[in-house]
Amino acid sequence: MTAPAVIATPLRTEYAAVRGGVSGARVERTGRGPRRSADWSVSRGQGPVLVAGVAGALQPGLRPGDLVVADEVTDGNGRIPSASAPLLAGALRRRGLRVHVGALLGSATVVTGAARRRMAAHGCLAVDTETLLLATAAGGHPFAAVRAIVDTPTDPLVSPATVTRGLAALRSLRAAAPALDEWVAALGAREVVLAGPRSFCAGVTRAVEAVEQALARYGAPVYVRRQIVHNTHVVHSLEERGAVFVEEVDEVPPGSVLLLAAHGVSPAVRAAADARRLTVVDATCPLVSKVHGEVRRAAGRGETVLLIGHRDHEEVEGTLGEGTDDVIVVEDVDEARAVAVRDPDRVSFAVQTTLAVDEAEEVAEVLRGRFPALRGPRRDDICYATTNRQQAVRAVAAQTDLVLVVGSANSSNSVRLVEVAERAGARAHLVEDAGEVDLRWLAGVARVGLTAGASAPPHLVDDLVRCLSGLGPVRVREEHLTDEGVVFSTPRELSRR
Repeated sequence: MTAPAVIATPLRTEYAAVRGGVSGARVERTGRGPRRSADWSVSRGQGPVLVAGVAGALQPGLRPGDLVVADEVTDGNGRIPSASAPLLAGALRRRGLRVHVGALLGSATVVTGAARRRMAAHGCLAVDTETLLLATAAGGHPFAAVRAIVDTPTDPLVSPATVTRGLAALRSLRAAAPALDEWVAALGAREVVLAGPRSFCAGVTRAVEAVEQALARYGAPVYVRRQIVHNTHVVHSLEERGAVFVEEVDEVPPGSVLLLAAHGVSPAVRAAADARRLTVVDATCPLVSKVHGEVRRAAGRGETVLLIGHRDHEEVEGTLGEGTDDVIVVEDVDEARAVAVRDPDRVSFAVQTTLAVDEAEEVAEVLRGRFPALRGPRRDDICYATTNRQQAVRAVAAQTDLVLVVGSANSSNSVRLVEVAERAGARAHLVEDAGEVDLRWLAGVARVGLTAGASAPPHLVDDLVRCLSGLGPVRVREEHLTDEGVVFSTPRELSRR
């Protein structure tokens, strides 16, 4: 029989700090040191365990009162992982606490001086004498650990300041207690339904690979105007490899290599790049280029172009530059009902590629009613990937209690996926990564839908599934609507030998 979930606190002071801050979880004092920890683990039986207490830092950069959330505990030989660590760390950070995620080292004795310096070579963040033994009581059930730092490599355990540092650690534990409560409440078996397709589309893959290929050909640095795609993880990864992201062309040294992002730019930006003698690699998504071409041709025919989209989005900003005063942005139905054009018989429309399909069509229908001569694109402007992901998340939302969309807040297509899921009747949230998932969303939830915007790396979805498995057994299945065989060719500037 599985034992009930418990928050295990070795010391009386730790028990008092944690117990005073939880409202629903069971808190037990387990006793100080390895022997009592082992006795408690044997006597309790196996079930979910969250260990909370104090510890000594092994690495520089940790200070008294900081919290270490263990992604594993080890003695240098065996290890016990804690898959839910990013979820718990996120809950603690949302409470304003300073949190580090990494390994905890288990020791049979209190570690000081030269022994601590030797142990630091293991790469663990902190050391204590109980967590590893208490973790064995989980026996394969969910396990987590939070330790508040008392002493550090530069602040030894035995010193006049120990009491002050100890009080700082206990205050952090008390402040952390509600998040520990949330972890316990979120435990349970779940089904995770993956939307398919999800994550990178062909345009994003092409743009990211263009930066990688430019770095390989020209060497670092290469410059990128704005974010190559709207995802923080992608941008940080490329920055680490030598890409430099700038807002405008005038920040790029003359004669350098400049990549244009997937969202496209106006002709004025290209002209500014030419003026600085930049080697330009155009990573604009071909589907965005298609919309640019439609707007350019319509404006050339003397038509007013009604561009359905969000006027502060980079794709719309670039498209506007193709027709100057001949292009009017229409964001919603209200604007569609009020927009005025120069000649109602000479008007056409285009659509931002990352909009929600149903909302864009609603706006277009109002425009058709007002302007019978309205000309539309020969093919829908909303890209295949946006359409596919919206259809997939709609199917998943109908089957689940909660939908999580992985993507950055400035990713239009990711934001639209949340809106589509909500209109389908589900609770839905946009998260940058697993660390942004609020444990309170998961309490009592048995079925979770999961997808990712077209600019979000697929590994972020895998990471989130792994984190959910740290809260209980997870059954994963995929709701796959269609296969995407679209591949876009390398930008011609990089395909030349």
